[in-house]
Amino acid sequence: MSASQTSDVPTLLVKIFGKDRPGITAGLFDTLAAYSVDVVDIEQVVTRGRIVLCALVTQPAGGAEGDLRATVHSWAESLKMQAEILSGTGDNRPRGSGRSHVTVLGHPLTAESTAAIAARITETGGNIDRIFRLAKYPVTAVEFAVSGVETEPLRTALATASAHIGVDVAVVSAGLHRRAQRLVVMDVDSTLIQDEVIELFAAHAGCEAEVAEVTERAMRGELDFEQSLHARVALLAGLDASVVDKVRAEVQLTPGARTLIRTLKRLGYQVGVVSGGFTQVTDDLRERLGLDFASANTLEIVDGKLTGKVTGEIVDRAGKARLLRRFAAEADVPLSQTVAIGDGANDLDMLNAAGLGVAFNAKPVVREAAHTAVNVPFLDAVLYLLGITREEIEAADLA
Repeated sequence: MSASQTSDVPTLLVKIFGKDRPGITAGLFDTLAAYSVDVVDIEQVVTRGRIVLCALVTQPAGGAEGDLRATVHSWAESLKMQAEILSGTGDNRPRGSGRSHVTVLGHPLTAESTAAIAARITETGGNIDRIFRLAKYPVTAVEFAVSGVETEPLRTALATASAHIGVDVAVVSAGLHRRAQRLVVMDVDSTLIQDEVIELFAAHAGCEAEVAEVTERAMRGELDFEQSLHARVALLAGLDASVVDKVRAEVQLTPGARTLIRTLKRLGYQVGVVSGGFTQVTDDLRERLGLDFASANTLEIVDGKLTGKVTGEIVDRAGKARLLRRFAAEADVPLSQTVAIGDGANDLDMLNAAGLGVAFNAKPVVREAAHTAVNVPFLDAVLYLLGITREEIEAADLA
């Protein structure tokens, strides 16, 4: 029966609540089946072992509503549950234009922050149609289905609110494209891994202070990325190439990195990395983690020594965005269905070019410019922003 067909039809909302146990749903509908009613809608939620089951059904024919009510109440009481039955007309009111998914991450998620997010949704003209939990650890993640407001103004309003109330919020348009096959591309240093690769090389060359000073000059705006890259790499001249294997062994993945990549791959996503670091490390990560794409700068090695130069195309801020587009074309994925993850200012072009740009434990300027931010130390929290539940992650681990 279509929505237009049920708009003026008398209906009954049957609500059952109490201790959850197997067979409740089947038992309710077995009871209702005796009255030849049609099912218009069903909703069931189980929280801490307590079930709330709602069934919206058409009114029984032949004046049998009173008998139906008595039978349902008797059945519920036999299970030591409660029943509530409300008469009305039709289904839910039509949803407003504009549909979005709002994902909220809290560590912890407080009642105060939840109230603030809900209030801001209402202030934008949005209506919360449904709320459900995506995960309870290592962070609490819940998703609001919102209608009545377009995605962009809702995203803007909630981004401002989240910065003040200490939760991470992502807003994406609802629709089939959300779970279509996507491409996820991430930065490497301080995103996929906990380290800065140039600093690992510098430690072996004994020039950590000099590299740090060049980095500071770049952060002050005295050098652009390419200038700072050449200046830092020059300090590595003469270093034995055997240090590459040592650096690879020292690299530490960010907590949740393996889970993120493994889950995405098993769900049909393609995954790549782009880095202002070096292919000597990213190529190894690509092989170890089963990545589909990887691109970075390349340290020149001659006669078993680092020359202090890089070769090939420089991967800088603009280069990362260019590579995102290249990977998307090769993967045959629309740019609107790509996700980019990064932490630094040189990731901004990539984050803005992607359909969803995620600032991961990033500087304030990056958090403000990205579509959304994750400020917990677990990279797999990004999965919740894509609507992937903890149960799906665990199922992917068992596959």
